Amino acid sequence: MNLKEKINNDLKESMKSGDKIRLETVRSIRALILEFEKSGAGRELNEEDGLKMLTAAAKKRKESIEQFRNAKRDDLADKEELELKIIEEYLPKQLTQEEILEEIKKIANEVGAKGKEDFPKVMPVAAKSLKGKADGKVIRELLEKYLSGN
Repeated sequence: MNLKEKINNDLKESMKSGDKIRLETVRSIRALILEFEKSGAGRELNEEDGLKMLTAAAKKRKESIEQFRNAKRDDLADKEELELKIIEEYLPKQLTQEEILEEIKKIANEVGAKGKEDFPKVMPVAAKSLKGKADGKVIRELLEKYLSGN
């Protein structure tokens, strides 16, 4: 079942269950899919497009949570966290920091990275390899820490 079918099924289920947050979140994902289809890309939504779309939606929620917490608006931050959890259900399982670090070590060895100066060689490979499985910010932080020898 592709993302579009899964979202449409989940939309129906959300309507039946009366879960307003889930319904609102699934509708927002469906709107992203419809927007993509009408964008004139000239192709069907594939898995990579869906992953990109969901990752961007999750990133927006994370940024909103941070801003709402800073503004002492915990009510809004809590709502965003619930939405984020729902979006994450559609994303591949996120790796732990230990798993990310192991992958970074493997990539650094393959590329032959020795220190901080090799960051530009390793980061693009790590970002591509871990796409959808880890947040880019976390990848960058762990890679910098690893290359600096900490």
